[in-house]
Amino acid sequence: QVQLVESGGGLVQAGGSLRLSCAASGFTLGRHAVGWFRQAPGKEREGVACFSSSDGSTYHKDSVEGRFTISRDNDKNTMYLQMNSLKPEDTGVYYCAADAHFSWCYVGSPYLGASYSYLDHWGQGTAVTVSS
Repeated sequence: QVQLVESGGGLVQAGGSLRLSCAASGFTLGRHAVGWFRQAPGKEREGVACFSSSDGSTYHKDSVEGRFTISRDNDKNTMYLQMNSLKPEDTGVYYCAADAHFSWCYVGSPYLGASYSYLDHWGQGTAVTVSS
């Protein structure tokens, strides 16, 4: 059974850093498209960063490019999101997601936006609050 468990969220001041972790079980994380999403209060869930299943390349949302970095440790079957220079607008619940059936991580992908709910597997989320 596929399971994703996030950790690492918390309260941080603007300009600070956090590292989120997503531990996967029941599938091999390195072989599939996986990524991070966030949902701010009152807003839709959006894709933040992901790994492509086709070539392992990464995508980062424009607003986090240069501040956030997605990575993974295949030996630990764990994915990470290093978040630096955090801003209050980064506040939200962060989720990791995976879908082994198709390639969904690419620039302009609808699954990074309104169609996110089509992805099969989600973690329970970890809350990030950035104070100004």
